[in-house]
Amino acid sequence: MDAPKVDGWWRRASRSLLTPRCLICRERGCNGRDLCASCADRLPWNRIACLQCGLPMSAPGVCGDCLRDPPLLAQTRAVFVYGFPLDRLVPRFKFHRDLAAGRLMADLMAGALMSAPRPDALVPVPLHARRIRQRGYDQALELARPLAATLALPLRADLLQRIRATAAQSELDAGQRQRNLARAFAVADQAALPAHVALVDDVMTTGATLAAAAHALRTAGVERVDAWVCARVP
Repeated sequence: MDAPKVDGWWRRASRSLLTPRCLICRERGCNGRDLCASCADRLPWNRIACLQCGLPMSAPGVCGDCLRDPPLLAQTRAVFVYGFPLDRLVPRFKFHRDLAAGRLMADLMAGALMSAPRPDALVPVPLHARRIRQRGYDQALELARPLAATLALPLRADLLQRIRATAAQSELDAGQRQRNLARAFAVADQAALPAHVALVDDVMTTGATLAAAAHALRTAGVERVDAWVCARVP
C-alpha cells in the first residue's frame, strides 16, 4: 500500500529537481529555458537599430555615421541592447566559464535571427590561442555552435584565425581599439571561401573587432560579411 505514495513522492521530487531555474534570479524557468517569465519580460530587445552597425535608433534605417563612412559589414543584427538583465549573463559566460549562460544567450539569439538573411556559413570571431589557453574556451564559438545547429547553417570555425595576441579591448578607447586590431586576423583557407558569412560574437561595443575580422574576410574574397551579435552597447 505504501508503494504508490513513495512512487508519487519520487515523481514530484524528480519534477522539482529537473525544473529549469532562472540563471539570473533562480526563480522557476519558463518555456523550458533557464529564464523566468519576469526576467524574460525585462530583456532589452534591440528592436529598432541601424541596419549596418546595430546601434539602437528611434526609427528604422541607417545611422548618420554609417551613411558618412559605410562599414565593411553589410548588415549587423544585434539581438539585444547591452543592459539589465542581460548584463548579468554576459560576464558570467565570457569570464567565468558559465557555459549554461552562453547556451541561453544562443537560444534567445536563434529565435530572433530566424528572419535574418541566411548566410552560407557562420564564422565565430576567434580568440588568440594564448587567450583560449588562459580562458579554457572561446565564447564566440560556444555561441556559434548552437546557433548553427538550431538554424541549420554550416559552422566554419576553421576559416578565420587570430594571428596577433592583442591587448584586451575593454581596456582601450575607440581609437586604440582600431590600432590594437590592425592585422590581427587572417583567413586560414582561401581555397573554399563561402560567398556570404555572418560573424558571430557576444558583445559589440565600437565594432572595431568585427570590422577587423570583416576586413580580413573581404580581402580574402568573401563577397558579403554580416555580423550577428548577442548585444550592442549603446
